[in-house]
Amino acid sequence: MTDSTRTVNNRGQEREQGKEAVRSPWKMAGRRLRRHNLAMAAMVVLIVLHVFAIFADFWVPYGETETDRRRSYHPPTRVQFFDDGSLTRPYVYGYDMVDPGRRQYEIDEDAKYEIQFFAQQGQTYELFGIIESNRRLFSVESPGKIYLVGADQYGRDIFSRLAFGARRSLFIGLIGIAISTTIGMIYGGVSGFFGGWVDNLMMRISEVIISIPAFYLLLALSAVLPANIPSDIRFMMIIGILSFIGWAGMARVIRGMVLSIRQQEFVHGAEAIGCSQPRIILRHILPNTLSYVIVNATLAVPGFILSESGLSLIGVGIQHPQASWGNMLSEALNLSSLSRFPWLLIPGFMIFITVLSYSFFGDGVRDAFDPRASR
Repeated sequence: MTDSTRTVNNRGQEREQGKEAVRSPWKMAGRRLRRHNLAMAAMVVLIVLHVFAIFADFWVPYGETETDRRRSYHPPTRVQFFDDGSLTRPYVYGYDMVDPGRRQYEIDEDAKYEIQFFAQQGQTYELFGIIESNRRLFSVESPGKIYLVGADQYGRDIFSRLAFGARRSLFIGLIGIAISTTIGMIYGGVSGFFGGWVDNLMMRISEVIISIPAFYLLLALSAVLPANIPSDIRFMMIIGILSFIGWAGMARVIRGMVLSIRQQEFVHGAEAIGCSQPRIILRHILPNTLSYVIVNATLAVPGFILSESGLSLIGVGIQHPQASWGNMLSEALNLSSLSRFPWLLIPGFMIFITVLSYSFFGDGVRDAFDPRASR
């Protein structure tokens, strides 16, 4: 290699280093996150799950509460793509119950039902609460039934209920984190900024909140609530209690960060030009804690999901006929039923995939904002 070539290469490296130096911390964190293959794969999984939940009415063939008692514990339906060795339009066979006592079915190959796409069928729904429709991505011509992952004891399609249950099991984490993060940031920011007796009093209050066991609080609350309380109200109460308990830990960490940040020169400069204290806290101090907040949020969402699932599993959370992954999983508590109908365990698999994806994505976000953690 000639000296001129080395010079050109060195200049190119210096130019790249210069670009890296002027790149904002947020862009650098985004670049490191995109290089984290496992975190990006987890992010794709989470996006798919949330889109699946948001447009649940369209993706699935049946409504959340549609039942068919004659098809209790119906096995997963096999979708057929070939007829007499040639490729054909997708269809399913009919199933006949041959043993009602043990819920055993046999395939009736004389009964074929074509799968219809973008057909109008079933209960009417409102997309985003505005667009009224009963058009679904796929369905099957009557009187056939399609259960991609089987049916529960009431003949309800588990695939459809997984989509509707995802709305509650997934978004309880996002809503809960949004509430607890907002409270924790503001509370911790005020406590750390003012210090003194204000800080001491506010931290003692947060310690009292931390000491309250959320799980037992929810159990006690469920005991005094009427049994016929709507699931939507119960859902909001679960979010409220979990958020009320969860903000205190974040507030303590934010308070420690603010105690350090408030000594920086840009804070003293803001005070010197006459900025109000609320403006200094909201515009100058709290934005410098966002990297920690984002990392904490991505790692804390699984905790909310597991809490809701656990409460619904034991009958304290979302109640039937509304679906959540937790109360769907409660049917798998019977080992006899689980051994004969293993598809009842699928909601547990969905919880596992979601929590694992959030954990991988949270690790990637942590490494992106703190490069030393990945070394």
